[in-house]
Amino acid sequence: MSVPAIACIGIIGKHDNPLHVSLFPPYEAQKTGLLEFSFLLNASLDIFDARCRDHNRVDQDLGMLQAIDDRLSIWGWQTGTRTRFAIVVDMWGKEGKPLVERKGTGEGKESRYGAGRGIQDADMRPILTESQAFKALQTAYIKLLQNPFYTPDEHTPMAVAHGKGKSGEIKSKNFIQEVRRIGGLWKPGMSTL
Repeated sequence: MSVPAIACIGIIGKHDNPLHVSLFPPYEAQKTGLLEFSFLLNASLDIFDARCRDHNRVDQDLGMLQAIDDRLSIWGWQTGTRTRFAIVVDMWGKEGKPLVERKGTGEGKESRYGAGRGIQDADMRPILTESQAFKALQTAYIKLLQNPFYTPDEHTPMAVAHGKGKSGEIKSKNFIQEVRRIGGLWKPGMSTL
């Protein structure tokens, strides 16, 4: 039985520049996967901006930003420094197979996530609470910022364009490993990560 899984995790800088994008099965093996998910993450930036205009918002959790189709949805979190974490959830899971049985084919199985129900806020709340995926991503990002050799201001698009900065992408092996661990372990309803 397929269970919804994380398909992509994107870290987006305060200047709307992609800092890191990780893909997970079955998308990591696709040649165009990185490009397609980069477009999806870029498309979610306007929704991030619209949600953050609410000055009464106290929570960093922006909830579901966008349902791409019946398979993919984008969920967002923004830090106090405007760094954005986006998680794309694939309802078909790591196997890439639909969850509901298709008439006459015998493919797929009925599950609590199937039959057009989709993933609900209640299912995603665990990834949005303090001890889950977004908080774990934020903790990994804070650890990266504590590294004296990582200077986030060198990664702005203007610094890179003027030759004064480094590439915008995060290259820390520890950070990338932690993002891969978070994306690989997460399942809806988990209480710890």
